[in-house]
Amino acid sequence: MKAGSPLVEVIDLDFAYRDGERWSRVLHGVSFTIQRGEAFGLVGESGCGKSTVAYQLLGYRRGNSRVEGGRVIFQGADLLRLDRSALDRLRGNRVSLVPQNPTTALSPGMQTGIQVAEVLKTHGACRGAEAKRVAELFRLVGLPDPDAIGWRYPHQLSGGQQQRVCIAMALACEPDLVVLDEPTTGLDVTTQEQIIELLADLRARLGMSMLYVTHDLGVLAQITDRVGVMYAGRMVEIAPTAILFAAPRHPYTRGLIASMPQIEEGDRPAGRMLRGLLKRDELPAGCPFQPRCDFAEAACATEVQRLDAVADNHVVACRRWRSLAPPQTTSADGPAASARDRAAHEYVLALDGISLGYGANGRWAKILGSPALNVVQDLSVAIEAGETFALVGESGSGKSTVARAVSGLLAPRAGRILFDGQPLPGLVEARSRELRRRIQYVYQNPDASLNPRKRVGAILARPLEMFFNLDRADVRARVARALEDVRLDAGYAARYPDQLSGGERQRVAVARALVAESKLLLCDEILSGLDVSVQANVLALLRQLRQEHHLSMLFISHDLAVVRTLADRVGVMFRGRLMEVGDVEEIFSPPFHPYTHELLMAVPRLRTAGRRNPRPKTEREVAAASGGCVFAGRCAWQLGRICEEQLPPWREVTVRHRIRCHIPLDELADRAKGTAAAMPCRERAIDAPESPGS
Repeated sequence: MKAGSPLVEVIDLDFAYRDGERWSRVLHGVSFTIQRGEAFGLVGESGCGKSTVAYQLLGYRRGNSRVEGGRVIFQGADLLRLDRSALDRLRGNRVSLVPQNPTTALSPGMQTGIQVAEVLKTHGACRGAEAKRVAELFRLVGLPDPDAIGWRYPHQLSGGQQQRVCIAMALACEPDLVVLDEPTTGLDVTTQEQIIELLADLRARLGMSMLYVTHDLGVLAQITDRVGVMYAGRMVEIAPTAILFAAPRHPYTRGLIASMPQIEEGDRPAGRMLRGLLKRDELPAGCPFQPRCDFAEAACATEVQRLDAVADNHVVACRRWRSLAPPQTTSADGPAASARDRAAHEYVLALDGISLGYGANGRWAKILGSPALNVVQDLSVAIEAGETFALVGESGSGKSTVARAVSGLLAPRAGRILFDGQPLPGLVEARSRELRRRIQYVYQNPDASLNPRKRVGAILARPLEMFFNLDRADVRARVARALEDVRLDAGYAARYPDQLSGGERQRVAVARALVAESKLLLCDEILSGLDVSVQANVLALLRQLRQEHHLSMLFISHDLAVVRTLADRVGVMFRGRLMEVGDVEEIFSPPFHPYTHELLMAVPRLRTAGRRNPRPKTEREVAAASGGCVFAGRCAWQLGRICEEQLPPWREVTVRHRIRCHIPLDELADRAKGTAAAMPCRERAIDAPESPGS
């Protein structure tokens, strides 16, 4: 190869899948390069072809697929023309993969160390010293106790630790290229930040190249050098990361960025959010984005758009890019207009000192002597009529456990739950049919919560059959009305869930909850993993439905930008304890609880695209004593032993905003503003205020 030539060249790649009796092309002339040591990002909505492109860099093809043209050059060899034995020598050795879901990628019946060692043995690396190399890799990716963690099974690790094992496996043979397929999707912001920092550090230390596939623009802004934007199987724009986010040229790129919720004002470039959805069976002969484009002309529907140079390293496939002025920065969307004002302080749900856990109570747990696992402790919050109350926190903080308790799937060990002022039975079987109707659960994954063997109409009819005495005509009418409420055509009633997109399935899940005429919706990470455009549509839908039906919502999420645009009030949880609670704008303004501040600092921001500013991490990670703060040991602002030994008091910022911390409010505000960043941690006596009622 010539000196300075790209590590990877994808040239005019055409790819198709068999669709019944015909072949359906999903990639059209895709071309890009990846330089040695470069991180290149691929972004676009689901179905745009980005994962199909990524897997061609590993030579993966299903039996119902075929390459219809083009080349994929890696170190001078065309991967599309290598035989199986040559590809087996390449995969995991010179080119490796970090998959989206480590839970399904790792074998549940094999210890993690054995799985990594298997890669080494397959490629004949480190013969006789595989165990030593595995420990080195686990140490490299920052896993705790690297010499011992290899004996654990995947289910004994957290989601972030499982992803680190997959990264260690991908790096085992020191590859030249690592393909990462949505590796942080579904992770909470602090775990996501750790994975991004890890990848950036490994790339700097090992000099590897990366192809990073995602729909999360904020992640790409933090880790990539250049970004390629794909739509309907075509590359529509390629640019250096900072330039793409500062001055996007293609209308689709502009719409993607405008659709992304932002956590701070001034973060989002002005522009129209994406409208409609990608419909491959309705694409014009010319620009595929023409049906959704606000700047389209008549010629756009018939003329195929080719990549045109805007500047060095910046190309765009749009005939109108010269006439479209670059978007200017504008303020991010503020919180939605509150619906609770119509019934202020009329509480629909109240949690009064509840404690939740698993184990010890069941018959088998008692026989086997399984220890009790306390997940939530002494939680008190209330949700007003028409209000959206968000619970945020990283994985394992107890958010979903709270939703399970409210829904009746888990009985509280202590405390009580009130619904409309009346005590709510702990388990769903003890609740009346009327109570079950009025509290509905919308799960994170509609693929698992919708019956794949039932049509949408039957799925929506089930709550009507359970809770109302209706004839068939009324059921059909109510089903059609429910679909209309979530902006789906009545024809969707005849479809099966696998015939819908991810966003459409989530809309059906929301419709199923609404058709029961519920009063309280429990929304558990319902936007996790959705494209930004689909996410924006579902957010707009939830806002409108809340106004139309006067719904109250318990909205569980780790996406703080989404929470800021939707919620009225927010509770911040860490390891089962409520650390801060207040109105949404109060939570996003100082003073912050140290944990809230850590969460906010971990959120990727578009205005920092192209540069990283790693924050200092505390090295200590100690388990707080039973009487201390659960965040002690990890807290960068920790005062001393008082935090580990004494339960922190509640401090009242305003009537509706409270923070549970030993640090006085004025000092919390100073630290958040950076004026006390260099202030030494010190142990001192704190005058603790009285804990206000919830």
